Amino acid sequence: MSSISDPQQFPPLRPSPPWTQALTVLIAGAAVYLISNHWLHVLDALPYLWVVLMMGMHMFMHGGHGGHGGAGRPGVAGKGPDMSTDYSYDLWWLVILNSAVFIIFAFIFVRPRTKLGWRALGGFSAFVVAPFTEMYGFPLTIYLLSGWLGNRIPGLDLQNHNSGHLWQDLTGWQGDPHLSPLHLLSNVLIAAGFILLYRSWQVLFAAQRDHRVATTGPYGTVRHPQYAGFLTIMAGFLLQWPTLLTLLMFPVLVIVYLRLARKEQRLMDAEFGAAYAAYRRQVPGFVPRFGHRPAVTGQKL
Repeated sequence: MSSISDPQQFPPLRPSPPWTQALTVLIAGAAVYLISNHWLHVLDALPYLWVVLMMGMHMFMHGGHGGHGGAGRPGVAGKGPDMSTDYSYDLWWLVILNSAVFIIFAFIFVRPRTKLGWRALGGFSAFVVAPFTEMYGFPLTIYLLSGWLGNRIPGLDLQNHNSGHLWQDLTGWQGDPHLSPLHLLSNVLIAAGFILLYRSWQVLFAAQRDHRVATTGPYGTVRHPQYAGFLTIMAGFLLQWPTLLTLLMFPVLVIVYLRLARKEQRLMDAEFGAAYAAYRRQVPGFVPRFGHRPAVTGQKL
C-alpha cells in the first residue's frame, strides 16, 4: 500500500502553457465558424480529410507493432535479431480491419452500378487483402524466400515486422522503414489514387444524372480515371509491402482493367454514338498527354 501512496510515483500535473490553450480555443472557434457558415465546403473537404485519417490510422497500426528504428534489421546498433520474442504477425484482426477500411472506402467512392464496376472493385479488393494478410497475418513471401533472404542479408530477423519491407531490405536502407523514400512515395500514391477515385466519381455521378458523357475533371485528362486510380493504389501497395502474390496479380489486373475499359468503350459508343467517338479521339485512355488539354464539353444524348 505504501507504494501506491508514494508521492514520487505520481508527480504533480503541470498546467499546459497559455499558448496551447489559446491555440485550442482558436481551432475550436475556426471549426465552429466553418461548419456553421461554410458547411458545404466542409462537406467537400471531408473525403480528403478521410484519406488523411485513413492513411494515419494505417501508419499508426503499421508501425505500432514489431518495433521502430530498424528493430530486427542488420547493421543497427543495439538492435540485434530476436527470433523468439519479437514475432510480429498473427494479428488477424488488423488484417480484417485494414482490408475493410480500404475496401469500404473504395466502394463509397466508386459506387458500382454495373457488372463492370463490380468486377473492377472485386479485383481491387482481392489485391488489397493480399498485402494486409502478409503484413499482419502470415508472411508467406518471407517464409518462401527465407533461405534466399538469409543468405543475401545475414542477421536479418525474418520474424520482425520491419523486415517485411523487402525493398528497403534489398536496397540496404538503415533505420525506420516507414520513413524511407519508397515508403513515403507509396503513401503518396495510395492517397493520390483514392483522391482520383473520389474526384472521378463526382464527375461521373453528375454525368450519369444528366445522361451525358463525362468529360470534365479527371475525365478531361484520361477516359478511365477510376481504373487508373485503382492501379495507382495498387502500385503504392507494391512499393510499400511487395508480396509474391501481389507481384503476380498486378500485371493480371492491368490486363483485366484494360479489357474492362474496352467493354466500357463499346457500351458508351452504343449509347452516345458520335459524342463519345469525338471524346475518345481527343482524350487518351490511361496515360495523360502532358501539355495538351483537350477542350471537350459534355454532350447529352
